[in-house]
Amino acid sequence: MTVFVESRLHSPELPAPRGDLSDAVAAALLYDGPVATPRQQQAERADPYGDDLQLALYILYELHYQGFQGVPDEREWDPALLALRHTLEQRFLTALRADVPSDQSAEEALAALLVEPVGHDESSVSHHLQRDGELWQLREYAALRSLYHLKEADPHAWVIPRLHGRAKAAMVAIEFDEFGAGRAEEIHARLFADLMADLGLETAYGHYADAAPAEALASVNLMSLFGLHRALRGALVGHFAAVEVTSSPGSRRLANALRRAGAGPAAQRFYDEHVEADAVHEQVVRRDVVGGLLSAEPALDADVAFGVRATGFLEDRLGARLLEHWRQGRPALRVPLPGALGPSAPAE
Repeated sequence: MTVFVESRLHSPELPAPRGDLSDAVAAALLYDGPVATPRQQQAERADPYGDDLQLALYILYELHYQGFQGVPDEREWDPALLALRHTLEQRFLTALRADVPSDQSAEEALAALLVEPVGHDESSVSHHLQRDGELWQLREYAALRSLYHLKEADPHAWVIPRLHGRAKAAMVAIEFDEFGAGRAEEIHARLFADLMADLGLETAYGHYADAAPAEALASVNLMSLFGLHRALRGALVGHFAAVEVTSSPGSRRLANALRRAGAGPAAQRFYDEHVEADAVHEQVVRRDVVGGLLSAEPALDADVAFGVRATGFLEDRLGARLLEHWRQGRPALRVPLPGALGPSAPAE
């Protein structure tokens, strides 16, 4: 039987700061004050993939989603916060453009994702979880992924008014599935909350932000960065395509991992659902969303390729952290899960 988890309607609490930038942002939001001018210079020198910058960016992006407890909705469009966000975004985007190769077309970048490794892939999180993963590792993975999956379709929806014709129609069709095809209990974010409940995790939106390392925040921030900017619509389509193309085989492995670990039926259902649905979505995305966009705007080919490869680059960084910690028997979360069994349990 599927567990039906009703979403909480209140906003999450602000995450704890991790440095001067995130502290300044949190203080400005909590005390309704301006962001100190020197923060702009600090942002320009900050580690683009580091905890402080990524958390500050995550907080600022969340003002466009569910917001935070105690923060007025009007702060979403605060000019000083937007100016700081722009500086953080440019720092992040510049680093990505420097680190992500630009030697492939969109078609080549997507074709590379269709090649499945033969046998076990030591660098793949889903391969590890399928063969060697323990229940505590699956719980950590779900907690981290909740920051992504509890809003997965939302930033992609921002591209809809920026598309035309075939690309728009196909994008809306896929998003309709993501949002449950008209049924609230079938929204994919809701199905992931059901998975979390089956694993004994807190299902509230944004609950595990404090536990997420910078690598996890960066993957979440990427789709907000692409989604909020019309100029990056090609990159957002590339991100969306990368997710859909890789989802079906990865979901099959994760469903197998959950079955092997003895997780409940709701936990298994989320990934079982994606095995079938995303196999269809992959074809529609490549042919109609990407194909339709590039037919209308061929100049965006490099942007689509960048979106594909930037997604893979950040996912690889997150995967490397998870596997490094797990193979050493150590938790990958910054904050241990309460009541966890195994290495992620809090010290007595």
